[in-house]
Amino acid sequence: MASSDIVHTAGVYLETPLEFAFDHLCDPQLLGRWALGCMDLKPAGTEGVFVGRSLFDDAAVHVAIHPNRALGLIDYLVGDQDKRQPRISIRLVPGALCDLPDEQCAAAMTAWRVSGMTQARWDQLTKTHEVEVLLFKAQIETRFQRLHG
Repeated sequence: MASSDIVHTAGVYLETPLEFAFDHLCDPQLLGRWALGCMDLKPAGTEGVFVGRSLFDDAAVHVAIHPNRALGLIDYLVGDQDKRQPRISIRLVPGALCDLPDEQCAAAMTAWRVSGMTQARWDQLTKTHEVEVLLFKAQIETRFQRLHG
């Protein structure tokens, strides 16, 4: 895990092919199971925008998922119904890049800090993301094993 005052990255190796992990991380129903800040995502009424609830304070959070399969990049635009920013992203790379077998991959989740965020809120976000990468790792690998076991 790497962190500074403006950016935080948490990463994991995944024992699944990149395409499988990418599809999982783009699925809003599955995102609503591992992203603690936007649980139980549901369509928000605007095409491509979903709304979930934070497990911390039950606040509504709106998210749009913008995948770029060619780059292995998924941007999560978060905010409210009217305005969302690409503050969270996940980058997937093939296993070979990390000297792993071809049927594995690596994922790094990056968060950007907004200027008005308190240190306490930033600390909460960085710790949450370190848990979230473990959650999506376990969920992706378990689902892959069930389907391809």
